[in-house]
Amino acid sequence: MILDLERVMGDQFTQTSRRQFFRGAGVAAGAGTLAGLGFDLKPVQAAATKLKIKGAREVPSICPYCAVGCAQIVSVRQGEIVNIEGHPDSPINRGTLCPKGSATFQLAVNPNRLTKVKYRAPHATEWEERDLDWAMDRIAQRVKETRDRDLRDSWEGKDRDGKPLHKRVNHCSTIASLGGATMDNEWNYAHLKLWRALGLIWLENQARI
Repeated sequence: MILDLERVMGDQFTQTSRRQFFRGAGVAAGAGTLAGLGFDLKPVQAAATKLKIKGAREVPSICPYCAVGCAQIVSVRQGEIVNIEGHPDSPINRGTLCPKGSATFQLAVNPNRLTKVKYRAPHATEWEERDLDWAMDRIAQRVKETRDRDLRDSWEGKDRDGKPLHKRVNHCSTIASLGGATMDNEWNYAHLKLWRALGLIWLENQARI
């Protein structure tokens, strides 16, 4: 268990002192004991949440993960996200969120979030920081070069009677697309249309892996 925590939390785990660890364990044990004795901790939790979002502006939003479309309330203070919770007025989720939806706060507020393009050249051992414009141009260049080289626009063969066939196929089998779990239905539709037009046949989604 300790090894797992160290692997997941990294420096945050290794920098925790013995005193801090036992203090946190004591608080957790105390809370569990109170709950076990029949004390209702919901008012305390509600008060803590209210204090956390005091003075924040509430912005309605939609969870970016699956296609259910659960509604969320994003609390923003001075341009920073301070809380994300389910929207109680939504007929879809009625204020609830699944574990992934509850963790959307970490998508934006996370010290491990990459905010710059990282590029590692072929045979290199180190990552370099590059501009987003450079990365987009590079991707477009590589897609065009690969498609121009490997596109198969027609297929020659014979039917069951031995007669020659000529069909247009528009296939490029050397480029693959891997979609992400945070892509919504509307973007998936446009995404599929784009790659099909370019001839891609390897289309997969991260949610199936």
